Amino acid sequence: MENAQLVVVGTGYRAIGDLTVEARACIEQADKVLCLIGDPLVTHHIGQLNSSVETLDGHYAAGKPRYASYEEMVEHILSEVRRDQFVCVALYGHPGVFAYAGHEAIRRARLEGIAARMVPACSAEDWLFADLGLDPGQQGCQSFEATDFLMRHRVFDPTSLMILWQVGVIGMPDAHRRFDAVPGVTCLTEVLVPHYGSDHPVTVYEASPYVTAEPRRTVTPLAKLPDTSLSTASTLVVPPLPQRPVDRELLARLTRRR
Repeated sequence: MENAQLVVVGTGYRAIGDLTVEARACIEQADKVLCLIGDPLVTHHIGQLNSSVETLDGHYAAGKPRYASYEEMVEHILSEVRRDQFVCVALYGHPGVFAYAGHEAIRRARLEGIAARMVPACSAEDWLFADLGLDPGQQGCQSFEATDFLMRHRVFDPTSLMILWQVGVIGMPDAHRRFDAVPGVTCLTEVLVPHYGSDHPVTVYEASPYVTAEPRRTVTPLAKLPDTSLSTASTLVVPPLPQRPVDRELLARLTRRR
């Protein structure tokens, strides 16, 4: 397969505006484009760049485990690559963040001796830092998927910024559209309150995919989080507690002139 090649690109979080020059070129030059976007506007735009575009949305179904859908997507991608053609897979946001299918397709393609790579893009986290005016370099930043955070009892530092993704779908096993977020968020609140206190202000954030719409920034006391409206796009931002004191002895060692 001399011509087989796989490139996984991200379309960014903001519709069309986040698409990089390199990602656009890959889409235009591909023999086959597969996409998983979730936004008809962006899908239409990709179709204008390359008429071969086909969506992977059909692999989702209510009641179907998400990983079963992801496995089908991977095999769909590889089936196109094995036809000895240049395949570009366009995924919304950053193609390597919450994107099993992209990573796994690249891994399996390489095992088969096929050239495969990923092109990064602007993610929801990038917009979060910009929209909320946060600098992860000030007190560090911890980032967890909310269900995994709870199920695996992740160890965290309350004096560092913490971001919890997918708080509106904690425990959701499939693509079911009707889902009650309250039980999962209640469990999350019970875990966080002993560390931060009931009144600690947290922010429910949702990046806006459109330049004409404002992002969501809902600030609430931590104890009131279960009463806050959440969606599949909701991210919880937990600001840090006051910094720990500096280790003066270690500081002296680090700054001592040699």
